[in-house]
Parts: sequence; structure tokens; C-alpha cells
Amino acid sequence: MIPRRDPNDVMRLSRLGSLHQCRLSFMRQLTRRMADEAWQITRPRFDVDASGVGVAIYRVFTGTRAYSLVAFAHDLPADQRSDRVIATAWDATFTLFDGDPTDADIDRLRKAVPVQEAGRITDRELTLSRANRSVRLWTHVIDALAAGRQPDRAQIDAVGYLMRTTAVYGSGKFGAADRDVIADRSEFEAPFQAEMLTVYLIRVFVRDLVNQMARSKNPHAVPLAPEIAQRLGIGNSTGLGMAPFLMNHPDLINNWIMVREEALSRVRSQPSATSDQVSLFKDLWARNAALMADWTSSHPLQMERLTELHADIALLTGRLANFDFDQNRAWDALYHLASDRGEDAQEMLASLMLEPFGDLVDGLACCMAAPMGTKPALNGQMSVQALRRIIQDHMSWCLNTDWTEADETARVWYTSVEKLEPRLGERAEEPLDPYEQPLAPGRDIASAHAALMHWPDEETTAAFLMKHPEHRHAVRRIQHLTHAPYGEIRDNTISADMLPIDLLRAKLSFFGATHFDPRSDRWVRICMYAGAPYPEDLSPETADFWIYPKGAV
Repeated sequence: MIPRRDPNDVMRLSRLGSLHQCRLSFMRQLTRRMADEAWQITRPRFDVDASGVGVAIYRVFTGTRAYSLVAFAHDLPADQRSDRVIATAWDATFTLFDGDPTDADIDRLRKAVPVQEAGRITDRELTLSRANRSVRLWTHVIDALAAGRQPDRAQIDAVGYLMRTTAVYGSGKFGAADRDVIADRSEFEAPFQAEMLTVYLIRVFVRDLVNQMARSKNPHAVPLAPEIAQRLGIGNSTGLGMAPFLMNHPDLINNWIMVREEALSRVRSQPSATSDQVSLFKDLWARNAALMADWTSSHPLQMERLTELHADIALLTGRLANFDFDQNRAWDALYHLASDRGEDAQEMLASLMLEPFGDLVDGLACCMAAPMGTKPALNGQMSVQALRRIIQDHMSWCLNTDWTEADETARVWYTSVEKLEPRLGERAEEPLDPYEQPLAPGRDIASAHAALMHWPDEETTAAFLMKHPEHRHAVRRIQHLTHAPYGEIRDNTISADMLPIDLLRAKLSFFGATHFDPRSDRWVRICMYAGAPYPEDLSPETADFWIYPKGAV
């Protein structure tokens, strides 16, 4: 077997910020499961008036359990529409209900869900979400349908969604059911499946709502054509609130990355390539090139990266035309085909290489969750020598960083009192040190290592921590590296040139997001489920490769 890639390379911020969706992404896991298990999705209620105000319910029956998306549509004044986390009103608000809600449940949710953070839901609700319209496209689509014609394809493709969510909360947030309530349910075993189901159903609601509002404007309106509706996804605006997730959940992140690396290792280790595998890979390569060609951004940094990626795709396409798939270990040779290109192209190729091997890698998805419970106990009996060795073997980069340099400690992670969400400040400009969160593991581990250098090799970790309790959290992370090698970011998370969007993209790529469009170095817009089949078209034949545009070959 070709071994998994070195965490010292994989867990650097620039590579994490270059990850792409793949067949292990959570959205695609969900659509495959829905199709394979023949989930039934119905709409028992759709009470929305001509102004777009009302309630709708979308019911999902898995064969053993029912879930219901309860959607509230609002008539939001333009001056109240904002994607910022401090917003207090939205065009639509949602919750995923565990079971079938009664009228009493709907009345209760009608008071709590539209106000989001200002309300409280219960453990009968699995998620809480909200969304805003993409105003210009929304108006264009409704006007076109009401006039009896389909909307302009160029405008559809330029935006990619009619609504974008600004949050999809779960796992106990604001009173919702804790993760352990649903963790043993097979349909939610993989991470974020309740949230991904919520977004999938929101997309169905948005299509139905735009058709309803067009009919309200003109009873003779035409419905949105299926081929156009399928191209539309759900947008999402994600900011700093998500960034510390990768540092605060080392077990979970380790499992995500390790599974992807194990999948890539298995594919690269295949002794030969079959004609069916090669044919599918070439087909999806061409379709993915079309997906990448549609990816645009107005952010200077992302524009530069896209220019490089598009050039790399063109070069690799030329190399593929002459690539020998009959050679021994062709998939490993294919992996190395991009070794001299940018990390974006390398990770794109790595993701595409997994596509023909569902039977080889899909079963790994069950390993991506992390068990609930307390953190592992510190090993107080570990020798100081062993503790230092772990740092030197796994985190040597932080020992080579000059932490006295202002640029290396320029940023401060802290929590906003107003919104109880992470923020990133400038150390030299704001008095934030007293409020700093422990989100600089590299600096803290280097500091612990410096203190350890004065201790005898045979002394115990417990004795060291009795004298230096300030290093307790760093020591816990150090010991954790021995069984979660992909759980620690091996880069400086507080440097002047650190880009939080690298953290965001890493997490969102596992969701299955595409078309990352940074609006600054601290928040990004994405698209989810663009190309996915709607419930009436969902089948084992359509449930997997929908992410890649058809007709691109």
C-alpha cells in the first residue's frame, strides 16, 4: 500500500484552503443514501399568500423515521435584509422537526423560529436556519415566469442560487437536540447529515416558493423549467464563526482528513486501471473542467488563484491526452501528474481520482464521525523526554518559528460578548490579550516545549504540569497527536498573513460546497446542491455525480 500523505504537508493552511468536494462529501453521502433507501419526500402543507408570507412543511420518510422541514416565509423590507450575523430578520426561516409536527407544534415554532437567536426551540427540533433572497435574481425569475418565459440563463449561472442561508445551526444550538440524540441513527451517523438534509429541503422550498409567487402575480405564469431549477443551488454566507471549528474538534477533523487520505491511498495503490474506471474518470474530468470554468470571483486573491487553477487545468488536460493508463500503478502515476502544479490543482485531481472507486472508498464514510464524550485524560506518567519527542516529530514547524516576531503573533482570536461568536483582532491595535482564546496551538506548544527543555528526561508529565499548569491545554494537544495525526493544524493561526478563509474552505469542502467566493479574508460565499436532483428525480442513477455539469464532454 502507498501510505497516506504526511500530516506535516496535508495540514498546512494553504493546502487545507485548496481542498475540493469529493464523493465522501456530506451532501453526496446524503443524496446517495436517500436514493439507495428510497426516502419519500412529500409536501403536506404549503400555505403561502401572494406576498410570499406563510408556512410550508416538507416531510421526509426514511422507511423507519419521519422528519419535517418547517419553513416560514416572510415579507422582509429591503432595508432589513442583511447577511451579517447580527441581522434580526430574514426572508425565510426554517427548522428540521423530528417527526410530524402537530398544529400546536407549528404555533409554538411560529413564535420561536422566525426570531432565531432571540427565541428558543426544543429537542424536538434538530436544526435552526434562515435564508435571504438574492434580490435581483429573485425578481428577474419571478417577472420572467409571470410573463410566460424562462429566466435568462446567463443571469442564472452568474449567481447560482435564489436564496442563501446565513446559518444552519444544529447540535444543541439555541435549544435544538444535542448531537447524541441522533448520533446512533443510521441516517445521521455521518457528520452534519441533519444540516445537509435541511439545506436540501430548503432548496425544494425555494423552487416551490418562486413558482407560487409567479403564479400569484399572473395565474398563467409558467413554472421554472426543470433543467434551470436543477442548475440552481442554495447559497451560503460563512464567516469567522466557523473558523475555529477546525482547532476545537481535533478528533472530528482527524477523522475527516484521515478518511480522505486513506481513500486516496487505496486508489493510488491499485495495481492497474480498468477501462470502465478510466472512462468514468475522463468523463468527470471534462465535466469538472466545466464546473471550474463557471467558478468566478471578484476578490483579488481568489481571482489570482482561479487564474492559476484554470491554467493548470488546461495544462493537465493536455498531459492526460497522452497519459498511459495501461502502466503499472497508473493511478499513482496520475496523482504525480500534478506534482509540479499549484495545490488547488493537486487537490482537485486527488478528489477526482476517488470518483471511479465508490466500492473502494464509500464504506469509509462511517469512520468520519467522532464519538461523543469527554476529552481523553492526560497521561501524567508520560516522561518529559517522550513528550518532547512528540513535539519534535509532529510539530517541528512551530519550533522553527520566531514567536518574538510581531508578525508571527499579529492576530488575536477572541469571543464577541454581543454575539458569543469568534472574532479576529489585531494584537498591536486593540487591547485584546486578556480575552484571547486558546486558538494558537503552534505558539502554545512551542512555549510548552521551551519550558520542557529545562526538565530532566526521566521526569513525568504530571510533575511538569504541577509546576506549569499554564501548559496543560498544550500538553493535552501534544499527547493527542499520537492517535489523531491529522487533528492539528500545522501552521500559524495568528500570523499577520494567516487567511481565515483557508479554514472556512477546508470545512466547507467536506460539506460538498463549490464556487468559493471570498468577500474578504474573513468570510466567503459558496453554493450548495447546485445540479442535485429534486426529490421527484432522485434515484441511484442520479444521486452521485450531479455535482459535475452534464453535457460538458
